[in-house]
Amino acid sequence: MEQPRLKKIYKESVVPKLMEEFKYKNIMQVPKILKIVLNMGIGKDGKDAKAIEAAQRELSLIAGQKAVLTRAKKSIAGFNVRKGDIVGVMVTLRGDRMYEFLDRLITVALPRVRDFEGLPKNSTDGRGSYTIGIKEHVIFPEVDYNTIYKIQGMNVTIVTSAKTPEETVSLLREIGLPIRKE
Repeated sequence: MEQPRLKKIYKESVVPKLMEEFKYKNIMQVPKILKIVLNMGIGKDGKDAKAIEAAQRELSLIAGQKAVLTRAKKSIAGFNVRKGDIVGVMVTLRGDRMYEFLDRLITVALPRVRDFEGLPKNSTDGRGSYTIGIKEHVIFPEVDYNTIYKIQGMNVTIVTSAKTPEETVSLLREIGLPIRKE
């Protein structure tokens, strides 16, 4: 099987550019993408079996891998949540699937966002992760607009081995993620 397009781009052009930009002495110091985590909260629909099943099915379609249910770790009276209640669905992508998803996100899904002007530069957590909030999951072509139960938002967290926010943003820009200059 041929390796994904973004993986090839990373190895051939991103690694040399980052080595030059950050003055790395060894190729192993260059940050790389470790995993991508997709998370969709269910919110008030946590007791609705149809909504849970629909969210799981749609996230599985988007990711290309089965989504797992996430449960509340503790009870929170203010949110009317009991320990063990279903609060969302998530998928963790690694390896080739991760690169294929990132390619689809950059080339197909993000251009479909209305009034899109690029992603914010300050969405890093300072330790190598970059999180994108998506308001409508229907921007992905895998989701059929006619069969969705409810339009929902989701988070896409790209976890990298970068040590600083500057390295994270630089890596993602070189790969092709449209991050604003600000």
